[in-house]
Amino acid sequence: MDWTHYRFRTLWALPAPLPTVYEVLERAEEYPRWWPQIREVTKVDDTTGVIRIRSVLPYDITFTARAVRRDPVAGVLEIVMSGDLDGWARWTLTADAVGTLARYDQVVDVNKPLLRRLAVPGRPLFRANHRLMMSAGRRGLVAHLEAV
Repeated sequence: MDWTHYRFRTLWALPAPLPTVYEVLERAEEYPRWWPQIREVTKVDDTTGVIRIRSVLPYDITFTARAVRRDPVAGVLEIVMSGDLDGWARWTLTADAVGTLARYDQVVDVNKPLLRRLAVPGRPLFRANHRLMMSAGRRGLVAHLEAV
């Protein structure tokens, strides 16, 4: 098993219509306004940005994200990442009876040297850190959507 390889899936039930959720998620440069763990997004061009995140554990992760799919009809946003994380992430949105179901899939390899050295003993903490970050992201997005 490669202890530096991670696969995540998170589901968010959101109380807003799919087009509204898509518009918000498409504007990654605005994530720091509502997602506390996304500390900084620096736009490089129309499809690329540098993102710095930090959750509960005392380390930053910085990576370059490049959009590879933006499909509002299918409700899909996908990026590839390079830097402290190499891999991809995808939002898949579907309408449901009360709003939108947002599925977040991420497959990454960790390159940050400290996290690689701590890969085996730190894995449960890293996974918990990711869950906390995603939970805070959902809370922030719901509050943001209610204010829109």
